[in-house]
Amino acid sequence: MTVIESVHADHGATFGERGGRTVVEHYGRPERVHKAVRNVSGVCEMVYGVVTVTGEDRVEFVDNAVSNRVPGEDGEGCYALLLDPQGKIRMDMYVYNAGERLLLFVPPGLADELVEDWGEKVFIQDVELRAATDDFATFGVHGPKSTEKVASVLNKSATPDRHLSFVRGTMGDEGVTVIRGDGLIGDEGYEVICAADDARAVFSTLVNHGLNAAPFGYQTWDALTLEGGTPLFDTELQERLPNVLGLRNAMDFEKGCFVGQEVVSRVENRGQPSRRLVGLEPEVVPDSGAAVFDGDDAIGEVTRACESPSLDRPLAMALVPYDSETTDLTVRVDGDEVSATRVSLPFFAESDRSSRVPEYPS
Repeated sequence: MTVIESVHADHGATFGERGGRTVVEHYGRPERVHKAVRNVSGVCEMVYGVVTVTGEDRVEFVDNAVSNRVPGEDGEGCYALLLDPQGKIRMDMYVYNAGERLLLFVPPGLADELVEDWGEKVFIQDVELRAATDDFATFGVHGPKSTEKVASVLNKSATPDRHLSFVRGTMGDEGVTVIRGDGLIGDEGYEVICAADDARAVFSTLVNHGLNAAPFGYQTWDALTLEGGTPLFDTELQERLPNVLGLRNAMDFEKGCFVGQEVVSRVENRGQPSRRLVGLEPEVVPDSGAAVFDGDDAIGEVTRACESPSLDRPLAMALVPYDSETTDLTVRVDGDEVSATRVSLPFFAESDRSSRVPEYPS
């Protein structure tokens, strides 16, 4: 469940489920809320699995396992992937150096799996792993005025100004950690982390105090991130090669070996993957998995799509052959093929741009 399910219910929330966790899908009128986020700012309770890693060897241990370089300084973070031996994505995560411990934020439902997997690989290292999902609450604050929003209620610190850096402060009487997000919706954003016991008070502060911020749910989050051209774990990342998704920001090939590195390095050195992630503007919204055609040839599939409240037209992301250059495509919708124009990602990027937006070798 969410940390403060009864509070969301009082706001008229409709609930859904992600990775075994209850989430807010929307509070009613999601298109109107979407535009409020795009114009000012909004607040969403995010559901992550959380793992803490302590011990003298914590940074080296995690660094050896994930695709990106784990920061050695308190207050810094990175976006990283855990790959299988075939180079495919098992999970993505944010890794934050919080002084005497690392905090790992993984997709919901995967914290226990990660602790069990890594626990079997700890031998003589001084490392302790713990699934700590229930200890924390995380609230995303997004929109072009999100810096002003967070600054209006954050005490004892200024807002962090670099992607994935963080500061500690208070909101009301509650201690919080504020992370500068990595632009996942194409607008600036933050994540506010607090103890689970303080979640009700922090959510109230974010929604009701300082600059206005509308509460929103995952239906709006999905549409915002699609507009921002950001691949997500459930729809684009899981069990795919990171090269196919252009996730160059998640990999550091200079830091040393990690599981799956040989495979993704081979693809990197070859110059191009077999497929790429592209944007489509179809005439109507297709389902996830809908076939994409170039003439009579099926060349790919839609990963997700929506009717964009910001741009007032259908949008989709799709996987197609890397060397495909055709811009006038079709997608299958209810047994019919409808026109779809291939466009560059992101669809929307205003006050920020996601570093996950695909980048491919030339």
